[in-house]
Amino acid sequence: QVQLVESGGGLVQAGGSLRLSCAASGRTFSSYSMGWFRLAPGKERDFVAAISWSGGTTKYADSVKGRFTISRDNAKNTVYLQMNSLKPEDTALYYCAAAAGLYRDYVQYNYWGQGTQVTVSS
Repeated sequence: QVQLVESGGGLVQAGGSLRLSCAASGRTFSSYSMGWFRLAPGKERDFVAAISWSGGTTKYADSVKGRFTISRDNAKNTVYLQMNSLKPEDTALYYCAAAAGLYRDYVQYNYWGQGTQVTVSS
């Protein structure tokens, strides 16, 4: 069982940066791949980024590649999403999630946080 709590969201101007954190409880955190997803009003839940259990492999959505960086610190049971060059279309509720493998499909993720809101003003 893994419990996830996101933080770090907020209001930022276009071009700015934010770093999201996702703190996990449970001794098995390091055995899970972790992903970030986002949900904007009127849209489906979108894959943002994912990282393998070791941190050695990452995947990104094309829309964020080159702007966002996912990382993890297994000693701190935390996964991060560094978001740079933010755009108004990045506005969404951002969720972290845990899965047994490195997936883009949200249905493969077993554990979810409650989300943190990111709002980018133009």
